[in-house]
Amino acid sequence: MMSKTNVAVFVSGSGTNLQALMDSSIESANIAVVVCDNPGAVAIKRARSRYIPVEVVNREDFESREEFERQIVVRISRYDVGLVVLAGFMRILTPYFINLFKDRIINIHPSLLPSFPGTNSVRQALNYGVKQTGCTVHFVGEEVDAGPIILQAAVPVAQEDAEENLLEKIHAQEHRILPEAVKLFCEGKLTLIGRRVLISS
Repeated sequence: MMSKTNVAVFVSGSGTNLQALMDSSIESANIAVVVCDNPGAVAIKRARSRYIPVEVVNREDFESREEFERQIVVRISRYDVGLVVLAGFMRILTPYFINLFKDRIINIHPSLLPSFPGTNSVRQALNYGVKQTGCTVHFVGEEVDAGPIILQAAVPVAQEDAEENLLEKIHAQEHRILPEAVKLFCEGKLTLIGRRVLISS
């Protein structure tokens, strides 16, 4: 029987990528805990509907980012976390947290990195006039949205696309490639060599 990796999923909002992970039922992954920085997030209800433990840690309760992250570490220490998945988590992590989980944090971003990092990526893509955009799952490093790329999916940009419907098309691809990346990680099929992520069959 395959051993499971305990996964902590970090969320801030609606939790559609969390839902995709829960619905995927990845044999090698166990969503052990959901961490949320927003007490009013819909994602909390999604997790509780599946009886997944939720740790709500409100950034507003702490003077510094590192204090906030130290509290998260205290909260998740009991779950033996092997992988942290940032699934719409709207906080930039400090080197303290990144080094604690080095090469064990992945993020989903709504563009084909390295194009359009940071916030408002879909708006950036539309304003730039690209014919294709998409989404990227990558390892998290100290530089924002610049870690080694695991998987990407391209989304054509139609002339009539507005930000909202283009984002919907990107989300559909996110919901496909994020669970796939988690599966590959938990099955030990990802190897980091410099900036390259090699995937074994």
